[in-house]
Amino acid sequence: MRVHFILHRAYCTATTINSSFEISRLSRVGQINEARKFFDSLRFKATGSWNSIVSGYFANGMPREARLLFDQMPERNIVSWNGLVSGYIKNGMIEEARKAFEMMPERNVVSWTAMVKGYVQKGMVAEAESLFWIMPEKNEVSWTVMFGGLIDEGRIDDARRLYDMMPVKDIVASTNMIGGLCKVGRVDEARTIFDQMRDRNVITWTTMITGYGQNNRVDVARKLFEVMPEKTEVSLTSMLLGYTLSGRFEDAEELFEAMPMKPVIACNAMIVGFGEQGEIAKARRIFDQMEDRDNATWRGMIKAYERKGFELEAIDLFAEMQRQGERPSFPSLISILSVCATLASLQYGRQVHAHLVRCQFDVDVYVASVLMTMYVKCGELVKAKLVFDRFPSKDIIMWNSIISGYASHGLGEEALKIFHKMPFSGTMPNKVTIIAILTACSYAGKVEEGLEIFKSMESRFCMTPMVEHYSCTVDMLGRAGQIDEAMELIENMTIKPDATVWGSLLGACRTHSRLDLAEVAAKKLFEIEPENAGPYVLLSSINASQAKWGNVAELRKNMRARNVSKFPGCSWIEVEKKMHMFTRGGIRNHPEQAMILMMLEKTERLLREAGYSPDCSHVLHDVDEEEKADNLRCHSERLAVAYGLLKLPEGVPIRVMKNLRVCGDCHTAIKLISKATEREIILRDANRFHHFKNGECSCRDYW
Repeated sequence: MRVHFILHRAYCTATTINSSFEISRLSRVGQINEARKFFDSLRFKATGSWNSIVSGYFANGMPREARLLFDQMPERNIVSWNGLVSGYIKNGMIEEARKAFEMMPERNVVSWTAMVKGYVQKGMVAEAESLFWIMPEKNEVSWTVMFGGLIDEGRIDDARRLYDMMPVKDIVASTNMIGGLCKVGRVDEARTIFDQMRDRNVITWTTMITGYGQNNRVDVARKLFEVMPEKTEVSLTSMLLGYTLSGRFEDAEELFEAMPMKPVIACNAMIVGFGEQGEIAKARRIFDQMEDRDNATWRGMIKAYERKGFELEAIDLFAEMQRQGERPSFPSLISILSVCATLASLQYGRQVHAHLVRCQFDVDVYVASVLMTMYVKCGELVKAKLVFDRFPSKDIIMWNSIISGYASHGLGEEALKIFHKMPFSGTMPNKVTIIAILTACSYAGKVEEGLEIFKSMESRFCMTPMVEHYSCTVDMLGRAGQIDEAMELIENMTIKPDATVWGSLLGACRTHSRLDLAEVAAKKLFEIEPENAGPYVLLSSINASQAKWGNVAELRKNMRARNVSKFPGCSWIEVEKKMHMFTRGGIRNHPEQAMILMMLEKTERLLREAGYSPDCSHVLHDVDEEEKADNLRCHSERLAVAYGLLKLPEGVPIRVMKNLRVCGDCHTAIKLISKATEREIILRDANRFHHFKNGECSCRDYW
């Protein structure tokens, strides 16, 4: 009889264990309904089976069902109660966990530790600490959990005191202490603990190496790395990150090439590093060789392109990212918005804006400023104003963005209205605001208003004018034809004029054909920026307009002698989410060359019918008039406009960007083209926007 009882008991125990295992297995793979069916089918439900199904519901994010079952249990043990507390903690329900903890008929060290851990995970370290100190008994896990909470909260001194109190310092605690000390720069203290440890694992070694790298002691990190008994991908990556953080990219590249396996985090670090160094080709090679990429990979490569001026490549990569179904992160979206602003890619800009709205990032003031800049640079000032108006509380960057936007579009009156509203909103202008409003006054010809603001900077805004403010004011006077007054302002400056000041004067001399002062300004610029081709070109233009070809030839000779080369002008236009770039006469390799030439011929015919006569003073070569006219016809902005007329449907504005200032002849020609074709043409050059419609330009020929 005794033998039969023992066998029956053993059978029941085995059955209970198997049942609990099966319930746990089904729960782990997300089949909680199957686990419940299995549980319900059991004739005998032991406490262990009840514990398993309750735990399964918690693990599958169903705390309500778990609690209902817990309340139905015929009997509960301490494991049941610990499971209830832990289950609530796993589901982020810390208050319910504490209530269950308080209801427990008895508690053991696991109960107390679970509750302390729950508070730590929620960031409620003070509550965890209060509970920790009244624990009847503590084990290694209890100490380590509380200790980790103090480190996570940045209370390193408190963590160190607790560490010293620990009766047993295991590898986990010592490694955490090393990491915490390194984060606050106490590397030598961390090394003392490292050296005192009897046992170390690969995580301990890696943490110490990482600490040296984070604190710019990469050579010490390398020495430790070399004597490491076992190197893993993680330790190799930590050493690599130490080199990249310290700017030691040659060493990082050497280590990276030697790595047998190249984990994603290591590849990402190299892409970022090469991007910062401007070695875009190397960054892209690593990107292309990666079998697996995460969001940080795409973000790093897009940022590298954006930072170094490879805007077209950044746009292409963003499009590829979308095709592969990779959801762009917030930093990637911000990078692409900056690229869209630079390229004036309105289609992609709108798409990114939609992404930001879906992710609810558009409620952020910083994002609003970036969006406004993008819309302003794409020529969509109305959209920029809508973004601005949405925010009841605006920061200084938003105010500056909208004023700069109005300035670049030549809307000085609107810019002044916004400027005068600022103080009433509680935001006072800063030095950037004054630059923006002076620029607006300059482009709109509001000299009187601009001078009043400039002269009252110290008395009204408590600001001392900087060189940028002088530059804007010189530009404002110069555009208005007050060249002598601009020169007088320069002579009376309280700070040394820089290249922007003299450049503003030289540009005004070009507009108003003042060769005498142009030579003074150019001479200053040759001294300040001897490698800048701009002053040579402007001075050549003034001489060419007065047919002084000998002077033009001499300037060209000087440029060659000093190895100064003119930056080539180029224009681009977005058609069907693709950028088409044009240089002067550069359509030979364009797949639609023949169609573009036909459109050029058509526009030339329309221009002749409208009475257009080429202004050959803008050609800096001593050639016959017919050749000069051909030269003007093939300017990059004219080619881009022709392509827009060819490809964009009627009613859609033609948006063209140019990297240099639009030439006067092209400005006249595009005005007439807009009237003859009944198309709106928006041209953004290096300085400002020109909105052409019905034969008129928004600048009113004041530019």
